[in-house]
Amino acid sequence: MTEIRPHASHWGLFDAITENGRLVGVRPFAQDPVPAALIESVPATVNSAARIDRPYIRKGWLEGKRRGHLRGGDPFVPVSWDRAIRLLAEETARTRAEHGDAAIYGGSYGWSSAGRFHHAKSQLQRYLSLGGGYTFSVNAYSYATAQALMPHLLGTNEVFLGRMTDWAAIAENAKLMLCFGGLAAKNGYVTSGGAANTYGPNMRAAVAAGVKMVNISPYRADTEDALAAEFVPIRPSTDTALILAMIHHIVSLGREDRAFLTTHCVGWDRLAPTLTDKTPEWAEGITGVPAVTIRGLAERCLAQPTMLTAAWSLQRADYGEQPYWALIALAGVLGSIGKPGQGVAFGYGSSGGIGNPRREMPSLSLSAARNPVSSFIPVGRITELLERPGGTLDYNGRVLNLPDIRMVWWAGGNPFHHHQDLNRLLRAWAHPETIVVHEPWWTAVARHADIVLPATTTLERNDIGHSSRDRFIRAMHQAIRPLGQARNDHDILADLADAAGFRDRFTEQRDEGAWLRHIYGRWHQACARMGFDAPDFDTFWEEGHVELPPVERGQSFTQFADFWRDPEENPLDTPSGKVELFSETIAGFGHADCPGMPTWMEPREWLGNAAADELHLLSYQPPTRLHSQLDPGPIAARDKIQGREPLVIHPEDAAARGFEAGQVVRVFNTRGACLAGIRLDDRLARGVVLLATGAWYDPLEPGVPGSLCVHGNPNVLTPDIATSTLTQGMSAQSCLVRIEAWEGPLPPIRAHVPPTIEEMPA
Repeated sequence: MTEIRPHASHWGLFDAITENGRLVGVRPFAQDPVPAALIESVPATVNSAARIDRPYIRKGWLEGKRRGHLRGGDPFVPVSWDRAIRLLAEETARTRAEHGDAAIYGGSYGWSSAGRFHHAKSQLQRYLSLGGGYTFSVNAYSYATAQALMPHLLGTNEVFLGRMTDWAAIAENAKLMLCFGGLAAKNGYVTSGGAANTYGPNMRAAVAAGVKMVNISPYRADTEDALAAEFVPIRPSTDTALILAMIHHIVSLGREDRAFLTTHCVGWDRLAPTLTDKTPEWAEGITGVPAVTIRGLAERCLAQPTMLTAAWSLQRADYGEQPYWALIALAGVLGSIGKPGQGVAFGYGSSGGIGNPRREMPSLSLSAARNPVSSFIPVGRITELLERPGGTLDYNGRVLNLPDIRMVWWAGGNPFHHHQDLNRLLRAWAHPETIVVHEPWWTAVARHADIVLPATTTLERNDIGHSSRDRFIRAMHQAIRPLGQARNDHDILADLADAAGFRDRFTEQRDEGAWLRHIYGRWHQACARMGFDAPDFDTFWEEGHVELPPVERGQSFTQFADFWRDPEENPLDTPSGKVELFSETIAGFGHADCPGMPTWMEPREWLGNAAADELHLLSYQPPTRLHSQLDPGPIAARDKIQGREPLVIHPEDAAARGFEAGQVVRVFNTRGACLAGIRLDDRLARGVVLLATGAWYDPLEPGVPGSLCVHGNPNVLTPDIATSTLTQGMSAQSCLVRIEAWEGPLPPIRAHVPPTIEEMPA
């Protein structure tokens, strides 16, 4: 019997098609004008051979090989759910009793599900909080640098996360849009919580309305052909120099908006003297962009209404604070911050829905529990946390004490995907006594765990999908029964809470259905207070979605518009109430790697200090999967070369090294090495190569630091170094590498099959 159930994912809304209880296909949500192809990978991924069929425990952990033991090479032992729950409950209680609540790190990351109830991070952290607390992380890998920086400069993170100047305002008012890092259409299909509206149509509508796009990037394909964008190739990690030179040229013409700099900004008197030698000729030597082009860009910004933007990727590099800060300074010099459809914002082209017109509406979420433990780290500093128990870490004006972590608990995330310098992480990963992972698949984090609990996929449970950037609330109907012995995270944690004596506080005596009604009911009441009469739960569940009221025509939105009109009546939430081109607060921290104003600082690894045989590697989000999700699916598989992730290289760079398309090469530096397949692309700047993130980490010798990743994970190459002491963001976007031909037989790919399983006596 064929059944069709509504569902949602981070890569789009869809209907699940089942036959006799098995997921066999999907079809796009009927109201999605540009559905993502990625949904086609869902059935194969759900039914993948990499699914975890039952609970497992690392054999070495059972034998007492715990703290100090390198993980990843041991076989796993299958156990019953009763035994897994009992051992984990006992280990959790022992850790808290002997080492304190802060010795548990709740390290989850939130991309596991578009559903708001079965959100693994929220479920786990609720359980850990009610159980006594845990050490946690703040900020996100995607934009941690900006999260710490922007409140100092503009008083808000809305400028890259929230309701930014929308595409309608840009189309109506701007004539030029400078896009540092491009406007990649592929990223528009991905939205946390799921969505039915990419930003692509609105972006193209702006071009049709007369907005000229300029793609300032090492890669022409960072904007789609439909935008007809002008391409300005630039060396990676040098955007700050270009922007400062543009400001220099504007000042040399006497065209800076002195009134705006006086009334709306502070610090111009401190910044201006530092720019005297930042000429376009100076920047040409750094960026590779001709001085005449730099002058031309500056003069075009003066001549017409301009929107400035930079991709999130720019701040995921050495001194990632600086290009964002410099772009704010350029907008200040132009006097454009808050002008209709102009100014500056970050992330257009980085995630679905950004810039789409939207109403402010309530969000749906699982209620959180207060965490009694105050210990935390910036999200990207997990390796340092494990390496330096008892040490300290500077962060945003604070000195953080690093607790001695004895237990790491991960649900709904994969640090062996999103973290950098995986060989260093692997060594630090040996420090805890116990690592617990909830996972549907044998991903790298599951293979490097001690206690592995099989979690359901979204298709095996009921939920509600929602993104603040989309106008649809989506019912997520369970389409199939859980495969193997997989269980919902909530049910796993409820049993653990029961063993610890607080089941009723964790569940609030609600099952899945009651929780969904409760969460929807709270949202329904909040909507009523805002004047929107949403359907009741039963109607919503039967119809499969709720459509929120659209933004009316003529209701475009420009961020900081009130501030632009009257900065005294509508100050920013900064110490001065103005745009901080120089920050006394940041300067007062005394960090040499993040001074009090935008500054060009030479990256640690870039083409300016590369050896003759080195290339600049950029890791990027692929169009074939979401991060590492869907890597076992057919779309990702078809894109690979002899089973390896493609390495994109300019044909002339390949020819100079004797490489041909389709050839497998070894990519390496002092941190590690991986295999990849050569793909030629003349749209890429010379000296630059691209390797997408998300190929499942697959070391030739599991559990051995430095082992070759045979699958092509770039994070064996990228450095685990903070962007600065101030923000402690990730500088994982780029590094220098060498490439050599792979000689001999190709090692097999084992990433998508289970690890070694051994039976042991109970």
